[in-house]
Amino acid sequence: MIFVYDCKSVIMTDRVPGGTTVTATYYCQFLQKLRRNMHANRPDLLEKGVFILNDNARPHIGKVVRELLDRYSREVLPHPPYSPDISPPNFDLFPKLKINMRGVRFSTLEDLSASVTRRVRQLNCSTDLTGIIDLPKRWDAVIRLKGDYTEGL
Repeated sequence: MIFVYDCKSVIMTDRVPGGTTVTATYYCQFLQKLRRNMHANRPDLLEKGVFILNDNARPHIGKVVRELLDRYSREVLPHPPYSPDISPPNFDLFPKLKINMRGVRFSTLEDLSASVTRRVRQLNCSTDLTGIIDLPKRWDAVIRLKGDYTEGL
C-alpha cells in the first residue's frame, strides 16, 4: 500500500494490485490521482503549498516523477539514505496501524485491506498521527547524533 498523510489525517491510500511493481510510472499515476483527490477534498493544502517527503526508493526519485513534481511546483524535501528515525510512516503511522492487527491472521488481502481501512478511519478521527509535527524535532536529534540510531527518539 501507498500512504499519504499530513498532520491532520491520512489523505489517501492506494492498494497496489498483487503482482504489480511500483515503478516511477505507477507512482506518477498515483500522484495524479492524489492531486485530483486533494483538489476535491483538501484544496486548502494545495493553496498553502505542498512539501513532499519521500524516501529514496527508485520509483520516488525517477526522472518522470521529478518532472511531474516540478510541473506541479511541489518542493521535495531532501531525505538521507534510509533512516527509520526520520521516516514518519516508520515511526508514527505503521506502528499505530499495527496496534489492532498484531497477531491477527487475515485469510485474504481484502480482509487485510478492510482492516487497514478501518484503522485509518479511526486514526483520522483521533489526534494520534503526530509524525509530521514531530519531524523537525527528530531531524534535529538525528543531526545532533550524526545519524546514529537511538532507541525511543
